[in-house]
Amino acid sequence: MTKHASGTFDVKLTPQPAEGESPAVGRMSIDKQFHGDLEGTSKGQMLAAMTGVKGSAGYVAIEQVTGTLHGRSGAFVLQHSGTMTRGAPQLIVSVVPDSGTGELAGLAGTMTIVIADGKHSYDFEYTVANAG
Repeated sequence: MTKHASGTFDVKLTPQPAEGESPAVGRMSIDKQFHGDLEGTSKGQMLAAMTGVKGSAGYVAIEQVTGTLHGRSGAFVLQHSGTMTRGAPQLIVSVVPDSGTGELAGLAGTMTIVIADGKHSYDFEYTVANAG
């Protein structure tokens, strides 16, 4: 049965040194604090690329989330793949298969991220295999 979780999160992105990489590619560390149906923290890495066309860019990221999801404790990994085509965003954030631990073992799903008025929120549709 598909479940639904929502809430807000705070995010801190910290630029990392670009050793020998192209100046068009940047790397950042990710630190998040989730609130709502998902309570926890995450740490991860992001690679982003800007282009010469205003509003066009891309990024990929991996972050490990640790906390509780509707009262189930454990950890899981989210994989991000996002592009911006002349201002039109497309983003896929999904749970890495078999990355769930503890009571979140068997977790699968996708997360939608919404940024409005400078505030970040999430909408997470998920299933947990063998969830009773």
